[in-house]
Amino acid sequence: MPDEVDAIVAAWRRERPDLDVEPLHVLSRVARLAAVLDDRRAAAFVEHALQGHEFDVLSALRRSGEPFELTAGELAGLTHVTSGTMTSRLDRLEARGFVDRRADPSDGRLVRVRLTAEGRERVDAAFAALLDGERQLLRALDDETLTALADALRNLLLAAGHSGDEIPATT
Repeated sequence: MPDEVDAIVAAWRRERPDLDVEPLHVLSRVARLAAVLDDRRAAAFVEHALQGHEFDVLSALRRSGEPFELTAGELAGLTHVTSGTMTSRLDRLEARGFVDRRADPSDGRLVRVRLTAEGRERVDAAFAALLDGERQLLRALDDETLTALADALRNLLLAAGHSGDEIPATT
């Protein structure tokens, strides 16, 4: 079934027959899906009273495994923010009871950040909601197509020179 992208591609073909507009078939759809994904992720976070950047910090701690603790510097690196921005985020998360901070016992210059039980419950619930929304988005595709799509997108990201280190991992 034709969609908006098909109409855009057809219009560009008509107006600029000298150009190869084939990339629009894929990348315009990827851009539209990214916007849909951003909306669904934001809704999952709001449902659990979190902002996206709060989820990023909590999920980095949660993914780190027991004892769910990292230094503030490690968190800043994982979420690609400055130390000042991380301090501000940690202030708010600590005030909400989602993290605890303490000086590193072996190096007092470092601040260790630990996910609290309340923070773990919150990030786990938000992550489950996020996955439900993403699963619904992908339900139109069978397992074989999903595997092929994941492989193709991985190859595209690698070909674009994206190692995954440039932007924060929301999940």
